[in-house]
Amino acid sequence: MKRKILLIISTIFIFGQLNSKDISSADYKNASVSIKYYNRSIYYPGNDSENPINVHVTIKNNGSETLRFKLADDRTFSLDFKVFTVKNNQLEQTNEVIEKRTTNRTVYFREIALEQGEEYSFVENVKDYIKIPESSVYYLELNYYPELYKSKYLSLKSNRLTLEIRPSPSATASNFIPVERKTVEILQPQALSPDKIVEQTIIARQKSQWDQFFLYMDLESLLQKNPTLKRKYISSSAEERERMLVTYKADLMQSRIENDIISIPSEFSIVETRYNPTEGTVSVIEWFQYPNFKEKKNYVYKIRQREGIWQIYDYTVTNLGTE
Repeated sequence: MKRKILLIISTIFIFGQLNSKDISSADYKNASVSIKYYNRSIYYPGNDSENPINVHVTIKNNGSETLRFKLADDRTFSLDFKVFTVKNNQLEQTNEVIEKRTTNRTVYFREIALEQGEEYSFVENVKDYIKIPESSVYYLELNYYPELYKSKYLSLKSNRLTLEIRPSPSATASNFIPVERKTVEILQPQALSPDKIVEQTIIARQKSQWDQFFLYMDLESLLQKNPTLKRKYISSSAEERERMLVTYKADLMQSRIENDIISIPSEFSIVETRYNPTEGTVSVIEWFQYPNFKEKKNYVYKIRQREGIWQIYDYTVTNLGTE
């Protein structure tokens, strides 16, 4: 039995060594790797297994010839997640990943073959790879090593995702966590059309449902409409930016900021929606009731799509007189 195990280990080692000399990046020119969130939810700091950041990884053959690559049983020898701050500083790897890669051990793997147009997918938890110490907005990407980590000069780089880490529940007011009032279930943004996004946002404001109102808002972009806040925000650390966003949100809720977007219309009508795959506008006529007259305004909401979800990131208001 011992001889058989040694033979398997030796074969795996020699196979890897022989092939590594003959394989170059040209062998993977038609391969691509992409990532997206799997069952996306609200993420908090720390590496608690009860709050994973699960990412769906897909490797695709875009060429006409068979694509062959290796996938380790322990995925830490096949890929690297990279998480960057807004200042482009990279977060540290977990101690477990570092220990595995610096300790002599046998790496078992499978060779996978994909024909033209075929894909291979799996799900990994980013927190198994990266230490996430605090709440902030980060950027996430992945490097895949088709010949395993020891041949990391060969790698495929994925697309980049925005990763928002919220303050842990004990460190923030419950008002800042969008939840369904009846079920206490965390609200999740849905892949709705741009006009529906705007419609739901206005109705939520009419009903003073703040959680729903902020669900499709890009607060970071809206905050930077104010030149003074923009200068301060750009020059701040990631932690300070997070605090600024929380304060900005609270100021809007308490009407401490004069801002047209929190005005409550008595009625509204969506008159035009224009958009391409990434950006668009939704034009809305809104009426505001006063004791002796109605004020009529044209709101044009600017929207853009991030990871399949439309968000309001800017707007303009034109006064159309009274009625």
